[in-house]
Amino acid sequence: MTRPVDPARGASRSVAEDAPVFVISVAAELAGMHAQTLRQYDRLGLVSPGRTPGGGRRYSPRDVALLREVQRLSQEDGVNLAGIKRIIELESQVEALQARVHELLDELEHSEHRRIAAEAAIAAGYRAELLPQRRPGNALVVWRPRSGR
Repeated sequence: MTRPVDPARGASRSVAEDAPVFVISVAAELAGMHAQTLRQYDRLGLVSPGRTPGGGRRYSPRDVALLREVQRLSQEDGVNLAGIKRIIELESQVEALQARVHELLDELEHSEHRRIAAEAAIAAGYRAELLPQRRPGNALVVWRPRSGR
């Protein structure tokens, strides 16, 4: 998913949700936190931003959204940082599992289409051999009404 770099200026460029573009001071401002808090969250493994070759942190829009979620869980819901880390891990696992389920459903659908096509091809190729044929015969059928009814 992408969004404009600077909607206030009407920029036409877009940034991917996971593109590491914000330096720590900008990310801190966007998340409404102090830069030192972002460093602490990075050390704790709550939010791990991308790194430049020199080791500087670069936050993506997704990282900023996660920082806001960490702040909300901490301040509004009273969850401690260890609990927040576990919540983030579990949500990540759920997302990965949901993606895998969608992959498997797509694969199943594709396999089902292949099975149907193969069955149709087999049925079309052998239809005359599989269906009973009417052969002219010399059989004589005698019908007699039942008596007594």
